Amino acid sequence: MGQDHSAAGRLPAAFTTPGSSSFVEFLAGHAPALLPGHRPLPAGEVPLAPHATTIVALVFDGGVVMAGDRRATMGSMIASREIEKVFPADEFSAVGIAGTAGLAVELVRLFQLELEHYEKIEGALLSLDGKANRLATMIRGNLGLAMQGLAVVPLFAGYDLDRGLGRIFSYDVTGGRYEEHEHHSVGSGSVFARGSLKKLWRPGLDAVAAVRVAVEALVDAADDDSATGGPDSSRQIWPVVATVTSSGYRRVGQDELGAVVEAVAEQRRTEHAQGRPGGESR
Repeated sequence: MGQDHSAAGRLPAAFTTPGSSSFVEFLAGHAPALLPGHRPLPAGEVPLAPHATTIVALVFDGGVVMAGDRRATMGSMIASREIEKVFPADEFSAVGIAGTAGLAVELVRLFQLELEHYEKIEGALLSLDGKANRLATMIRGNLGLAMQGLAVVPLFAGYDLDRGLGRIFSYDVTGGRYEEHEHHSVGSGSVFARGSLKKLWRPGLDAVAAVRVAVEALVDAADDDSATGGPDSSRQIWPVVATVTSSGYRRVGQDELGAVVEAVAEQRRTEHAQGRPGGESR
């Protein structure tokens, strides 16, 4: 990007030449070193880095819910209690991160730019399938880092404007894309969250009930997985929960989440009391 352009006050030709609607392809052609997967690692062991953990998603009548706990771990240590793992990808989709936290957040920001760039160049929103495919390509570009221990495995969900329903997509480290039905979870606590989702999810859920199911699944995951953080009442730290419907992406408010968390906790206190010797039988 030569000095003669900047001296003349003009953008380099790369910025004014018609090309692909993909921002990632543009970056790969003109500044590949800025892409996460194009950065070589020095020889030696990969140092410990904060990892994000459990993300859950489930469909309901009219949309989809995505939720993530707030804990990031670094080995046996808690690196953060307030990390955010669920983000809007665009107006009608959400992405949740699991894996190496720094790279995952960078991938999300690049994905947001990719969708915004497409919309500006084409003058239309990319279809939900198209968004899922673009994310798969970006994950595949990170394969080299994943093979060295810096894996990123997101969960993607959104409202399909063409079909009029919520849909969920999962991925593997090679960029494989898989559509999930009803519900899904990724991350270290996913095996426990999935068991909870199987029991609690049912057809016909509305948004309010779906938010509660998502919170309960994260609480169950935190109960058995040390890398997943449960709701922290003393610090008022709740999971990040978002719904995506025909009205767009909406992050559930703190007051609303606090009420859901308290309702879940009260129900479990009652159940535990009834289950103790000398308590009432159910």
